[in-house]
Amino acid sequence: MMSVIGTIDSVKWLTVYELMMCIINLFVLTIYAVPIKKHYRWFDFLPGVGMLAALASIVSGDTTIPALIIDSLTLLLFLCTIKRLFKPKVRTAPKNKASRSIRSAICVSGVVPIVIVVMYAGVLRYNPVSDLSGMRYSQAFVEMNERLSREYPFGEWKKIDWNERRSKYEPIFEQAEKDKNFDLYYKTLREYLFSLRDGHVKIVNDNVYDGNKVFKKEVGGGFGLSTVQLDNGKVFVNLILENSPAEKSGIKLGAEIVMWDGKTGKDAFDRTTWSETSVATAEAKRFNQGRFMARAPIGKEVQVEFRNWGETKSVQTKLTAYDDQFETLKRTRTKLTQADLDVSPVEGELMNNGYGYVKIKHFLPEQSVTAPEKSLANLLKKFQEEHAKGLIIDLRNNPGGDDQLAANLAGFFVNEKKHYEYVSYYNRYNGKFELNRNEVVTVKPAKPYFDGKVALLINSGTGSSGEGMPLVLKGLPNVKIVGFTSTAGSFGLMSSPIEIKMPEGYILQFPDGRSLNQDKIVQGDADQSGEGGVAPDVKIPLNEETFQESVMNGQDVELKYGIQALDQIENLPKLNAP
Repeated sequence: MMSVIGTIDSVKWLTVYELMMCIINLFVLTIYAVPIKKHYRWFDFLPGVGMLAALASIVSGDTTIPALIIDSLTLLLFLCTIKRLFKPKVRTAPKNKASRSIRSAICVSGVVPIVIVVMYAGVLRYNPVSDLSGMRYSQAFVEMNERLSREYPFGEWKKIDWNERRSKYEPIFEQAEKDKNFDLYYKTLREYLFSLRDGHVKIVNDNVYDGNKVFKKEVGGGFGLSTVQLDNGKVFVNLILENSPAEKSGIKLGAEIVMWDGKTGKDAFDRTTWSETSVATAEAKRFNQGRFMARAPIGKEVQVEFRNWGETKSVQTKLTAYDDQFETLKRTRTKLTQADLDVSPVEGELMNNGYGYVKIKHFLPEQSVTAPEKSLANLLKKFQEEHAKGLIIDLRNNPGGDDQLAANLAGFFVNEKKHYEYVSYYNRYNGKFELNRNEVVTVKPAKPYFDGKVALLINSGTGSSGEGMPLVLKGLPNVKIVGFTSTAGSFGLMSSPIEIKMPEGYILQFPDGRSLNQDKIVQGDADQSGEGGVAPDVKIPLNEETFQESVMNGQDVELKYGIQALDQIENLPKLNAP
């Protein structure tokens, strides 16, 4: 939400060079719009000084959109006034009134890009890349840790002791560089990054499935199965590949892993550490542990004791890991396809039980042919006309996208303005985190207003902006959040990410902003213990019964619980057609 005060306040996000160019350009445009009769020779050199600032800005690496806009304006003014460097003369207004008006209008129009730059200075601000790629492993780590100790948005929220992190990891990086041990370097770097417990922290150019030799060496072998841990700690098989060692050994879908490689199923599960990406919550970690527990180096043999579903006798067998091209991992991960991006992310229908169902796949407006707001509005009108009893909104595995779009869609379910978020960024000039007053997101009521019963389905794959609607709507009397787990707990902003280039060519990215609630407290992001995200109002137990329903019988348990939650919401009028 832009405002005059917010725009004035946004000056603090400009670089020194951007600020210099803005001041110089404003001064030059003003003088030419309202020319003065007295000639000051120094004034003729101002556009040239602006060009020097533009060149210095470019050399410093600032290629942000605001910088490019102001650089272009500076160049244009310099070219238009360059003659005065060699032929100084008094600036006089054209004698023709129309010409004077045109020149004044042109000068005023030149102010527009400056105002736009200042308005969006916070969102699109310059956040310099730290190029540490030429340093030693340990030296680069220390520099990275030092920068994050100042600028990582959730250091205080997660109670991270940066000195403790340095003491723990610096000796390992030193050992890796001493031994020229790339594997140790890579694994330590991953461990450090993942210890931040933030789903937005990533190695941008690390394609673990294609060409990552360490990942392939450590977990490139599969046994043909994947697992899940129930609330009581038991480990069950939720995926079996045909003709795999697991299937040939008699392991079936639903089998309990009693022992795995000399450890109990629970202990083997809890000791699993590998993952493709960083995760924030303990629940998301458990999901990945289930996927990676049955991964190992190719050729590794493990002793397994299992008990098939419905049987009392356990069976012992030996399995050998084979190169399955990461098949179990690929089958159990969720990822948007191009087909998902080519259509509106909002789809729905009226179910046979009289409830409406809406699936929101993501919040990426630029990817959609049809505006998501229009798609949802049309569906809600249809549900109202058909007197739907209530609505299921499916946000499972929604990876997020644009906060404003999430707020816009939430607007159909509120009848008064609601706070969505304040945004806070690190200000490198004073070393503090400050609000960007031009980036306050508010949920505004939209039509048609849906005042019926609503159940939101979530899981640990509901991340980033995908967590926005549950955050906003949680607590409303007609809304219930339903799921096995909380959302991903990674609600930070990636407006202008912290980027660090590390040795061996790795490029790291970290969130640069934090989302704050009405009380200006961090919202959505998990803490260091792994607690966070939006907790379900109706938490589905992961026990033998729900496992059998979902995995063995292929039922949508979360949808079932969502419908039950709607049935239990009382004293709400049925919808009338608009």
